[in-house]
Amino acid sequence: SSGNPQLGLWTRGETLKDDSILPFSAFLTDNFGRRHNYLRISLTEKCNLRCQYCMPEEGVKLTPRGQLLSTTELLTLARLFVREGVDKIRLTGGEPLIRPDVVHIIAELKKLEGLKTVAVTTNAINLARLLPKLKEAGLDLINISLDSLVPAKFEFIVRRKGFHKVMEGIDKAIELGYNPVKINCVVMRGFNEDELLDFVALTENKPVEVRFIEYMPFDGNKWNFKKMVSYQEMLDGIRQRWPNMEKLEGAHMDTAKTFRIPNFKGQVGFITSMSDHFCGSCNRLRITADGNLKVCLFGNSEVSLRDIMRSGASDEELLHIIGAAVGRKKKQHAGMFSISQMKNRPMILIGG
Repeated sequence: SSGNPQLGLWTRGETLKDDSILPFSAFLTDNFGRRHNYLRISLTEKCNLRCQYCMPEEGVKLTPRGQLLSTTELLTLARLFVREGVDKIRLTGGEPLIRPDVVHIIAELKKLEGLKTVAVTTNAINLARLLPKLKEAGLDLINISLDSLVPAKFEFIVRRKGFHKVMEGIDKAIELGYNPVKINCVVMRGFNEDELLDFVALTENKPVEVRFIEYMPFDGNKWNFKKMVSYQEMLDGIRQRWPNMEKLEGAHMDTAKTFRIPNFKGQVGFITSMSDHFCGSCNRLRITADGNLKVCLFGNSEVSLRDIMRSGASDEELLHIIGAAVGRKKKQHAGMFSISQMKNRPMILIGG
């Protein structure tokens, strides 16, 4: 929507270095004028938890190591995307903090000129231990996944122990000055929708932003419509307890609708990918751990940047492939019902 109406005058794929014409890379601008300045890179498919909505119970078949991006390949791609206008990179997984050289990767990313933000999404099991080093390397933002504040329920959903380590990670992030620390909570009917008020109460004394995420369909996560609690239903429930909760003005690219309760230190957000998608302002691209570019989390089309790099392609050739993939990005993802029927990777293999 904020795209340049004259975009059609240029052939996509021309390298436009003249800032006076188009300040943002044509390669990373799609046919709807969306400029993709946010890249999510999955560092690993492995995880130390087994969350029910992310991974099928039997686990997933891991990609052989040689088919995963090496650190050098990953940094080469990051450099290329940043050169073309990406100014935010988020490291995801699996669980990114189990990659042995994650601190090195962050330190190298922070050297890229033009990159403003390096973020990580983590389950926080290893966070308290690693955070001083991550902060020293330059980590800017932290998102922590947490779906229950009841230890037994936490263990049921993640099929592992570790609740206290997560809480310790949250407190460590606050202590080291991260503000806000974002907490991502996937809301599932019959499991944790009765904890919404407890999660909101966390924002009273802690500088956290609790983000409630509508449950989404992924291959192997037994999705059904009955389990989805919509944004509106969540909001109504919270407003009954805190009628004075006020909506905050969000940035154009924000995926979350944010709210604050007066005098609370933190805030509350809602990510409404199902009931009210935000495709029109989508500015993100994803690279999977095995080097595939996904232009939409919910789309099943992918292009292997790994194979192109390994075949000896130049940066320019790689850029043309990336530009072509971005150019094919659809205006919006399929509707709720179609997505639930669609064959896609399990979330663990996307780096959702």
